[in-house]
Amino acid sequence: MDENLLQDVVSAALKAGADAAEAVGAERRSLSIGVRVGALEEVEREESRDLGLRVFVGRRHATVSGSDISAEARAKLVERAVAMARLAPEDPYAGLADPDRLAQGPRPDLDLFDPTEPSAEALEERARVAEAAARATPRVTNSDGASGSWSASQWTMVTSAGFVGVHRASGFSIGASAIAGDENGMETGYDGRSARWQADLPSPESLGAEAGRRAASRLGARKIASTTAPVIFENRLAGSLMSPLIGAISGPSIARGTSFLKDKLGQQIFAPGIVIEDDPHRPRGLGSSPFDDEGVANSRRNLIDDGVLTTWLLNSSSARQLGLATTGHASRGLAGPPGVSTSNLTFRPGERDQAGLMRDAGRGLLITSMFGPSLNGNTGDWSVGCSGFWFEEGEIAYPVNEITVAGNLLDIYSRVVPGSDLEIRGSANAPSLLVDALAIAGR
Repeated sequence: MDENLLQDVVSAALKAGADAAEAVGAERRSLSIGVRVGALEEVEREESRDLGLRVFVGRRHATVSGSDISAEARAKLVERAVAMARLAPEDPYAGLADPDRLAQGPRPDLDLFDPTEPSAEALEERARVAEAAARATPRVTNSDGASGSWSASQWTMVTSAGFVGVHRASGFSIGASAIAGDENGMETGYDGRSARWQADLPSPESLGAEAGRRAASRLGARKIASTTAPVIFENRLAGSLMSPLIGAISGPSIARGTSFLKDKLGQQIFAPGIVIEDDPHRPRGLGSSPFDDEGVANSRRNLIDDGVLTTWLLNSSSARQLGLATTGHASRGLAGPPGVSTSNLTFRPGERDQAGLMRDAGRGLLITSMFGPSLNGNTGDWSVGCSGFWFEEGEIAYPVNEITVAGNLLDIYSRVVPGSDLEIRGSANAPSLLVDALAIAGR
């Protein structure tokens, strides 16, 4: 969106009575193609231009957004935002980011935008190839579809404090879902990848074949008796173990006192040697950005360093509430005030691959699918439904399903052992993770 248009919106808000204002423009184009059983099933095309405005009247603030960016609509947007702010309750921590925290000077080139725009026919062909590879897998009997997609977006931000920032990114993805069956039932398997650059995607054939393999490997799944045993979280889902950690160290949670880690800053949470980093400047990273969503300078940092919790995740509001400085983790959409989030989160790998972890554990559960997690944010008590494979003497024995694992995250984090099989698949990545004993609820 044109920077001058956003400057005009900010100026209009100040003239209308706002003490400070921030305008954001978001533009997006995307195309998604879905196929099923060799036939075209779905075509979705999107082109959007949206405008968001946040205004402050003293310590009162309001945020409005709209997709009509005509001069008349912009005037109404400004009028509504200022009127809403005047009626809002006072927030002693509200305000734009402190000027000395803003991203200044040249910004890093993160290589996030691939100008390639694939045709609908090209996306359809990728989906067809992925699905065909899945359906060709032994014991695969059907398909739940495959897809190919592309997107290009631009985020432009202007504030009355003088910050101007533009962030462009592209996205490409392929995915396939297979159904395997035998006389005892059916199982599904999925594989998919997303990347900033088209050339970084794996081949559709490899993704489809992996979806088929995962579905077929699940056939004959058993229920197991409740027990306590070692548990390994497969690398492609192990990042889910970091999600409660991120929620627990977010500034708003700490400020509310609703976090099981609220008293743990600077303390040993994981075993010595464990490192979890957040890097907003990873080239071509799916979570990368040159500044945070308040225009604050961001940088790579170890959230967990040698097992020690080093920081909270702060935006400007939560930082003021805690008497600290923002860490550059503000995250927002067009509507509503900023929250916090990480960028490219990585659990650093250890020394043994997944097979090595299974040999170390001897017998236990390898989790390959999780659903329905439950967390008590105050205590860290956690449980999740899952399926996967039982292993004996370090080798896969048989698939299992309809089980739940549970424990306290403080205890789990202190005992987790990372494998060496880290793959960068998304914005939160981890190797396979071994916990030497967890409660497993089965039949």
